[in-house]
Amino acid sequence: MLGRLDVHIMSAEPIHTLIPFPDDKAAMLARLVEGLDRANLHWLSGYAAGLAAQPANAEPEPIAAPGAEAATHVTVLYGSQTGNAKRLAEKLARQIESAGLSARLLRADAYPLRELKSERFLYIVISTQGDGDPPEDSRGFVEFLTSKRAPTLDNLKFSVLGLGDSSYAKFCAVGMQIDARLKELGATRLFERGDADLDIDSVATPWLQSAATVAREQIKSAPVRANVTPLWAARTAATWTRERPFSADVLANQRISATNGTKDIRHIELSLGDSGLVYEPGDSIGVWPTNPPHLVADILDTLKLDPQSIVTHADETLPLERWLSDKRELTRLARPLVVAHAARARQGELDGIVASPESLQPFLKDRQFIDLLRAYPANWDAASLVAALNPLTPRLYSIASSLKFAENEVHLTVAHLDYDAFGHSHVGAASHFLATRDEENRIPIYVESNDRFRLPRDASRDVIMIGPGTGVAPFRAFVQERAAIGARGRNWLFFGNPHFRSDFLYQIEWQAALKRGELHKIDLAFSRDQAEKVYVQHTLRRRGRALFDWLEGGAHVYVCGDATHMAKDVHAALREVIVEHGGKSVEDAEAYLSQLAADRRYCRDVY
Repeated sequence: MLGRLDVHIMSAEPIHTLIPFPDDKAAMLARLVEGLDRANLHWLSGYAAGLAAQPANAEPEPIAAPGAEAATHVTVLYGSQTGNAKRLAEKLARQIESAGLSARLLRADAYPLRELKSERFLYIVISTQGDGDPPEDSRGFVEFLTSKRAPTLDNLKFSVLGLGDSSYAKFCAVGMQIDARLKELGATRLFERGDADLDIDSVATPWLQSAATVAREQIKSAPVRANVTPLWAARTAATWTRERPFSADVLANQRISATNGTKDIRHIELSLGDSGLVYEPGDSIGVWPTNPPHLVADILDTLKLDPQSIVTHADETLPLERWLSDKRELTRLARPLVVAHAARARQGELDGIVASPESLQPFLKDRQFIDLLRAYPANWDAASLVAALNPLTPRLYSIASSLKFAENEVHLTVAHLDYDAFGHSHVGAASHFLATRDEENRIPIYVESNDRFRLPRDASRDVIMIGPGTGVAPFRAFVQERAAIGARGRNWLFFGNPHFRSDFLYQIEWQAALKRGELHKIDLAFSRDQAEKVYVQHTLRRRGRALFDWLEGGAHVYVCGDATHMAKDVHAALREVIVEHGGKSVEDAEAYLSQLAADRRYCRDVY
């Protein structure tokens, strides 16, 4: 059954903002800041403040044209999906500034491609997603660099740090591709590329140190311009960060899928208290989990290790039980750990799996470390175990609320991973941690900004939101935000899940939003409610005429959820809609979507 609800449209009056200078200057300012992320906006505000602080009769020093200061600055470019590449690029920019050099930090989709031919010193930090794909914010940059439009780069010196997961066949493929292409275009490699696995810091830390040292050696007479605020001097350090999370009180933890359904989906509300934390729709919350106590106990029991054994690793000393509970990854199995375990287990079957990329990927999919221990017994001592396991990392969850609606709170939509495999029950570290918290608990969190997934600045623009499953979370925030600001643009939601009766997340809220005119269209796809499976991509094709009309009218389209299948299927459906209703070839339809992405009208937050 394909569920449909009637459309109800209500327009709100626009909110007018007073701008203390003429309209033409306001337009110039809007063009200037278009595409800048938070770091660049901080830099710009510092520069403007510096100009304002000069004496009235002072002549401001002109900003050099691209290439004019080629010998005095380093550009740090990053492409990041989950925030790791961004975090490392920011750290590198700080190190370069600390060395007395000038650095500019840019996200890949904010980089002016015309300036590449004028660059002299370029560092790139970029991750690889899925099957060798670039991050969402880097697609345009990679396409340009690998195209015939890319210029010769004989005067460029560069180095690349790639982030990836060696469990995948195309480990760090994007970093390798960029490194090889820059060399092919005539650029000079400052030092060798870094390929960082899930234990990122083991490779990233020495690479960053080399990058700062080499930059200082290459630019020995690099003055920082006196009247320009350096990139990092203008930033106000966040009180709560990934390294120093805020302990948020749990206000609510409610199951919003049917108890007899196949999925346990939670709506979780957290208090921001007096933290001062702020966020925008499209941002994520980073959650630092602890591993399930029963899983820690099972591993210790299987290996016959003393939980109170003291282990020192990387200048930190803790009991083994604390290492496994708070510091080490136990629910995500990765290739390096399997390789290390195979060397100890010495079983031909496991050796064969490790040697075959085709066999390794499905092997890793549903298994956890405890499954490896049970199926292929081997001895581990406490110190070697801690060293072999990857560090526990935070999990990111799309924010499902607007601060304008849920003042001083943040809401999450969490799928509790709980399944049986290999004769035992399994849970996800973070989702189980969140699902079992109540009002007596606190949760360590921080805000991970996502500047590439933002509502239109022009609130009169229409918005198309495609979010099956828990991918609907940011669109709850979008609708709340648009209602709070009185946006005149229409909102159209495409949502899908297996069953109408058990999996229609936030059903009552969507129906109420329709009645109030805050949501104007909703199309539903419940895949298992009929013999023929129906997914959101099918509803996109079915509504193709209206969908294309919205796009032609300036609508922004957003996609959130699974990157492996859903995002690719949705992209293909959008392309087919443009071919059929726009009268374009497949190639022109793909170019149409690429232009939408370049204009920030086609935004994806996929994982």
